[in-house]
Amino acid sequence: MQDFNRPPHDQLGRPLRELRISVTDRCNFRCGYCMPKDVFHEGYRFMPRADILSFEEIARLARIAVQDLGLAKIRLTGGEPLLRRNLPELVRMLAAIDGVHDLALTTNGHLLADQAQALASAGLRRVTVSLDALDDPTFERMNGVPSSSVARVLGAIDAADAVGLGPIKINCVVIRDVNEHAIEALARRFRATRHVVRFIEFMDVGTSNRWDPTRVLSADEIVARISAVSPLDPIEARRGDGVAERFRYRDGSGEIGVIASVTRPFCGECSRSRLSADGRLLTCLFAGAGFDLRAPLRAGASDAELARAMTAVWQQRNDRYSELRAEQPPGPAKRRLEMFQIGG
Repeated sequence: MQDFNRPPHDQLGRPLRELRISVTDRCNFRCGYCMPKDVFHEGYRFMPRADILSFEEIARLARIAVQDLGLAKIRLTGGEPLLRRNLPELVRMLAAIDGVHDLALTTNGHLLADQAQALASAGLRRVTVSLDALDDPTFERMNGVPSSSVARVLGAIDAADAVGLGPIKINCVVIRDVNEHAIEALARRFRATRHVVRFIEFMDVGTSNRWDPTRVLSADEIVARISAVSPLDPIEARRGDGVAERFRYRDGSGEIGVIASVTRPFCGECSRSRLSADGRLLTCLFAGAGFDLRAPLRAGASDAELARAMTAVWQQRNDRYSELRAEQPPGPAKRRLEMFQIGG
């Protein structure tokens, strides 16, 4: 058994502390930076149901990760995780694992209002909601769904906060000349609400989102735009802050975060592993493949065997794609898994 306080370390000395679990590859949005609708159209074939891990299989792997490898944080992702039927039941199973100190979920918010109470009652502790603009035209342009509603997502944030899932983090992916004008409005809307908006640089996750470095609005530019209206000061980083750089409003009315994966890569601080919906264990958001845990799991592997496999995957890890991005030669990108396949 792995000592709870001694998680495995990879080849660069990074400890494994968090597991992100994708529960489905399906989504009801078609955000261009993740799942552009001209590629993932109505005829696109998603994973067959038989290939997707059951709740019992997910819970078993999560228990091994927590109790044998020493993880304490679990986050549910997708696709859109709230499309997975009876998700509160999985939350209940994960919350019951001894050693889970942080159980969170990332969602686009479209279905959250109806499920917030059930999720909170099942043991979910935190929720992150994606919201890329406050005006409907830009929101629809970003998520690729006509007639989608900002008001519905704002209502879901209020509903989640009301049942104890706040303060809530709001993620906004910023793309130059698409939604950069939404930055100040989002910052203003959630200032003094306890909730924290985190602005994310447009990343080259997968190979379908037509990433172009000229479309990246840097974290420095984002902070400068907000600070010009409401002055900001940096907050000293502390353990547990995750990948976001934090800034507080000088008048004490709250804070924002920026995630600068492109201009200030944080590979050296990455302690996340990801489990895909079909049971692949991945050690990087920019991975091209993963280690198949579903096959040994369904073939009758013991907990100890699965723990050894998971530990070995992390110990062999040397990923640092974002740090090496600038050194990549020009030409077609190497095939990588898409964001909706492994979660954000």
